[in-house]
Amino acid sequence: MILRATGVSGAFVVEIERIADERGFFARTFSADEFRRSGLEPAVLECSIAYNRSRATLRGLHYQTSPHAEAKLVRCTRGAVFDVAVDLRADSPTHLKWHAEVLDADTRSAFYIPPGCAHGYLTLGPDTELAYQISHGYVPEAASGVRWNDPLFRIAWPETPQVIAERDATFPDHVAA
Repeated sequence: MILRATGVSGAFVVEIERIADERGFFARTFSADEFRRSGLEPAVLECSIAYNRSRATLRGLHYQTSPHAEAKLVRCTRGAVFDVAVDLRADSPTHLKWHAEVLDADTRSAFYIPPGCAHGYLTLGPDTELAYQISHGYVPEAASGVRWNDPLFRIAWPETPQVIAERDATFPDHVAA
């Protein structure tokens, strides 16, 4: 497993190292000890999946407010997505910066999004599925979000979303402190 830093402080791409033979391959996808040594939150309190029928489906930008902020380890298990983290932490050196990764079922890489960052993605094909490992339980009253096309962030989405929930489409713009 290789942890590759991104342009958002504390956000990492988790690449697998395949041990291949005639059967296929084996690869470690998570290590609490390695996460801890790298300063990442190793706790996994919930796991979830998200299935998306259509290409150009957008979900996000979601986060949970403190004290329920959560780290997420997101992996695309079917299809491909343009996965985005936006740093909303006022004390972060990368405050208001974003980083995107294309996650797909072929590379099997994951994106670690630290607490205090908003997360969202756009599907790049139909029948796309993601698996999440999450550090904190879901707390409905702490669930929040910012608009996917907030001009403050200037996220370079690869295409315009065709499917988006009303809630996600109407999140407010982020107000910078």
